[in-house]
Amino acid sequence: MGRLQWTVVVLCVLLNALDGFDVLSISFASPGIAKDWGVDRAALGLVLSMELIGMAIGSVVLGGLADRIGRRGVALGCLGTMALGMAAAPLVWDVSSLSLVRLVTGLGIGGMLACTNAVVAEFTNLKNRYLAVALMAAGYPLGAVLGGSVASALLASGGWRDVFVFGAFCSALCLPLTALLLPESIGFLVARAPKDALARVNRLLKRMGHPTTTSLPARVDQARAAMTELFKPALARTTLLLTAGYFAHIMTFYFILKWIPKLVVDMGYAPSTAGGVLVWANVGGLAGALLLSVLTLRFPLRLLVIAAMLASVVMVSFFGRPHADLLGLQLVAATAGFCTNAGVVGFYALLAQAFPTPVRAGGTGFAIGVGRGGAALGPIVAGLMFAQGFSLFVVACCMAIGSLLAALAVLALPSRPIHAQ
Repeated sequence: MGRLQWTVVVLCVLLNALDGFDVLSISFASPGIAKDWGVDRAALGLVLSMELIGMAIGSVVLGGLADRIGRRGVALGCLGTMALGMAAAPLVWDVSSLSLVRLVTGLGIGGMLACTNAVVAEFTNLKNRYLAVALMAAGYPLGAVLGGSVASALLASGGWRDVFVFGAFCSALCLPLTALLLPESIGFLVARAPKDALARVNRLLKRMGHPTTTSLPARVDQARAAMTELFKPALARTTLLLTAGYFAHIMTFYFILKWIPKLVVDMGYAPSTAGGVLVWANVGGLAGALLLSVLTLRFPLRLLVIAAMLASVVMVSFFGRPHADLLGLQLVAATAGFCTNAGVVGFYALLAQAFPTPVRAGGTGFAIGVGRGGAALGPIVAGLMFAQGFSLFVVACCMAIGSLLAALAVLALPSRPIHAQ
């Protein structure tokens, strides 16, 4: 691992942190939006989910495009889309226009997530790959913490539109940085073999401090086989259980992340204070991601994920209970974020462990792509329940069931990865 490789990893952590803030910017802004436009909770739940729908589409469509034309070009295009989407958000005039802008922004975020996953895997050696992926995953809550702290200050001194202006500025700032520091990956150059592939690969190898090569390995197109193999008897159970489990848990995860600011304001606190509670939820999420990554070195991964899921059920339900003061609310939000995000990171590790190498990318992409439907559905379901008059405690308990179903899905997985049997 040379300096270029670690530079790319750090850049991807930064880009994932940018994704984390851009996704949650609507959550920080939601109390102000609801107040200015008189938006009820059902409509607000739909707005909160629009970029998640865009992420689901973008991760599949733009992720596939990155496999055809390259990670670097798609990453730059996604950054431009994110910057334009964030810049357009302060100019909207109603729920429909904001929903459209957030959908487009989500396309860029989803495509960026697909690119950074591929880039980190392709620029790191086997020894450091899981560490690098864990660091990249930790970038998401890190961005929410750092950006959320700024957003809370902006909400205290300005309006909800300032949150999007700040996000647009950060996204635009990352464009030249990414253009300068992110080369095309060797993995892509080998897989697609453009005319100048050998020369480009050798230039990259020199920059990494590795010996050059006189020829490239033969291309092997396994994409078609990968998708069909996922649903053959040997892997169908694993594919369906991991997809269903991720879908269920991500509903619980995004219920907490998307609704915290609005719920805290409804409890009587100021919007800037509500943003601070969401920051604490992401501080807990960052700690959960890092701790679970360390614990996997000593304990079985599946048991750790199940434990995180069960703890998530308890803490998300407990979040719905009345709390005596702001400090207690912040502690509960941080603990809920700790448990739910540890579960998300654990699922990424399970996906890497469960599928054999030829179908690992296809299996992971399918599970996460479908699972993001749960990310979009969670805030909508919660909004509809609130609109029907259900209390916060009832809604929180119902939404926590997603983590329970995910724990059962993980428990039902084969005891060993298929490729290890």
